[in-house]
Amino acid sequence: MFKLKRSLRLLLAALLGAPGCAQETHQQEMLETTHEQKVVVYQVFTRLFGNTNTTNKPWGTPEENGVGKFNDITNKALQEIRGLGVTHIWYTGVPHHALIRDYTAYGISNDDPDVVKGRAGSPYAVKDYYNVNPDLAEDPAERLDEFKALIERTHRNGMKVLIDIVPNHIARRYEGKNNPEGVEDFGASDDTTVTYARDNNFYYNPGESFKVPEPLDGYRPLGGEQHPLADGMFEETPAKWTGNGSRLSQPHFHDWYETVKINYGVQPDGTKDFDELPDGYEQEGYKAHYRFWLDREVPDSWKKFRDIALYWLDMGVDGFRFDMAEMVPVEFWSYMNSAIKMKNPDAFLLAEVYNPNLYRNYIQLGKMDYLYDKVELYDTLKHIMQGHGSTDHLAAIQRGHADIEHHMLHFLENHDEQRIASPEFAGSAEKGKPAMVVSATISTSPTLVYFGQEVGEPGAERGGFGSPSRTSIFDYVGVPHHQRWINDKKYDGGQLRPEEKELRDFYKRLLNYTISSKALMGKYQDLHAYNRSQSEGYNDKLFSFARWADGERLIVVSNFSGENSYSFSLKVPAELIKSWNLRDGEYTIKDQLYGEQSASLKVVNGEGSVSVALQPLESMIFKLE
Repeated sequence: MFKLKRSLRLLLAALLGAPGCAQETHQQEMLETTHEQKVVVYQVFTRLFGNTNTTNKPWGTPEENGVGKFNDITNKALQEIRGLGVTHIWYTGVPHHALIRDYTAYGISNDDPDVVKGRAGSPYAVKDYYNVNPDLAEDPAERLDEFKALIERTHRNGMKVLIDIVPNHIARRYEGKNNPEGVEDFGASDDTTVTYARDNNFYYNPGESFKVPEPLDGYRPLGGEQHPLADGMFEETPAKWTGNGSRLSQPHFHDWYETVKINYGVQPDGTKDFDELPDGYEQEGYKAHYRFWLDREVPDSWKKFRDIALYWLDMGVDGFRFDMAEMVPVEFWSYMNSAIKMKNPDAFLLAEVYNPNLYRNYIQLGKMDYLYDKVELYDTLKHIMQGHGSTDHLAAIQRGHADIEHHMLHFLENHDEQRIASPEFAGSAEKGKPAMVVSATISTSPTLVYFGQEVGEPGAERGGFGSPSRTSIFDYVGVPHHQRWINDKKYDGGQLRPEEKELRDFYKRLLNYTISSKALMGKYQDLHAYNRSQSEGYNDKLFSFARWADGERLIVVSNFSGENSYSFSLKVPAELIKSWNLRDGEYTIKDQLYGEQSASLKVVNGEGSVSVALQPLESMIFKLE
C-alpha cells in the first residue's frame, strides 16, 4: 500500500510538474528514503563467504586454500542471514576483476602479477564490467547465469541485492570481452597523443611508458613464486595516470598502481569540460536532474558508466555501492543516479564519501541515498571502543547531521576496516556491543554488518598481500570464526564456541528489533549532555538518548566500559516528558533486547528519572509499557 500511494503521488507530481512545484516534487520523491522500517545491509565478501577450506597458506592457490562460490550461498544460508534481521545483501567482488589464475580456456586473458595485488586480486580493479568474477562460478562458462540464480534466490528469501560499481578507476588492463552490442571498450577511441581530451576515458603521459613501482619491504608478487609474467615489467605505452590520481609513469608502491584513473571531463588543472548544475538544483528531485541532462553533451565516460549501471539493473540488481565516489565529479552522479532512479525509483544508492564538507553535495546534488558515516561516527566509536575516546563527542555528531541523518549509513566493520576483535582495533568483539547498539539505534539511517562480524571474526590470517587485522580481500583465504558458523555448509552455527553463539544472538536480537521498531524511524533527543551535568555517577563511558514515534517510546543507554559497572539515576528532562505527554507518576519500562530487566520511570513535577544499573559493555533499550 505504501509503495502504491507513493507511486500515485509521484505520478501526480510528474503530471503537475510545473517549475513552481519543484520543492513539493522533491519532497515527494524523497519519501522513498523515509522508509517505514530500518534498513540492515549485510556485506558478503563473495569469494570468501562459502569457503570451508581451513588451510590458509600465505599466497595459497584456490586448490590449496579454497574459494567460495555463488552456489555456496544457498537458500539455507540466505534464510539464516534474513533471520539475522537483514534486508539487503551487498555482494562484494562480483564484477570480473584482475586475478592470477588461468582462465584462457574461457576466452579470458591472463593478468600480470606485477599489476595485481595478491593472488585473487582486488575487487576494485575491474577488468570486465559486463561479466562476473570467474572464480565465483562452479562452471566459469556459466558464471553470469550462476550469479543471476543467486539474485533470484536472494529475492525469494526476502532480501534485495547490491553490488559494487567503481567509477573512479578500472584495472590496468581492461578487456570488455562481454560488451553488449554497440558498447565500445574503455579507451578504444582515445587520442593517446595528448594528456587530456574531454572524451578520452583515460589521462596519458605521451611519450612515456609505464613502469612497475619499486617494491617495498621485500615485497615480491605471489610471494616470490615463479610466474611467466612476474618479471617486474608491464607493457603500457603511453603510461596512464593511476587510479588514486598519481600522474607518475612509475607510481609509488602505495599508489593504486593496479588501476588507472577514469577521465570524467575534468582537465588536469581542475577545469570542468561539462555543464554545472544551476543554483537551486539541490532542491530539485531526480526527475528534474534527469531532464537537465537529457539534451546536453556529456563526456564519454559518463555514458559508459550509466550504461553499466542500467545493465545490472536489468539483470535484477536492486542497487549499488559506489567506490570512492568523492573522487568523481558530483555532476556525473546527478546524471548517473537520476538515470538509475528513472529506471528504478527504489534503487538503493550507497556512496563511499569521506569528506564531511562534501556530504550534502553528494546527497542533494549527486542524488545519493546514503553515504558512509566513517570519519565522524565510526572513527569516534572506534576511539571509544579502544578506551581512549569520550562519549561526549557523539551527541555533537548527531546534531551536526540533523538534516541528513537518514542518509548517513552506520557501520563498525567493512572490508576496508580492521576487525573489532583484532588486537590492532579493540582486541575483543564484546567491546563492539555497546557501539553496535548506539550505531544501530541513534538514527533512522541504515546499518551495515560485515560477514563474520556477528561471530567475532578477528581477521588474523596472513593471506599474502597486506597484513592481518583486516580480512584479506586480495587472496584466497578462509575466515575461521565464520567457517564455524558455516559448519560444513549446514549454516547452523554448529561449530561456534559459546561466546560466538552469544555474540551472534546479540546481533540477531538487536538487528531484528531495529527493523521492527517504529520509534527508530521517528524522533530523537539526546539525554547524554543533560545527564553529564545533572546525574551523579554518570560519566563519559556512558551514553543515552531517547527515540519515539507512533506511541512507541524508547530510552537507550549504553556502558562502553569493559571493566566497570555503573549504577546511576538517569534524568529525563521536562521537555521530553512533555513531548511524551506523561503526567506525574510511575511508569514501567522494559528492556527490549533480552526482556529480562524492567525499571521504573518516575515523573515528579514534570521531570523524570530512572534508576539504571549497567554491567560492563551492557546496553538497555527501555520501552515505555
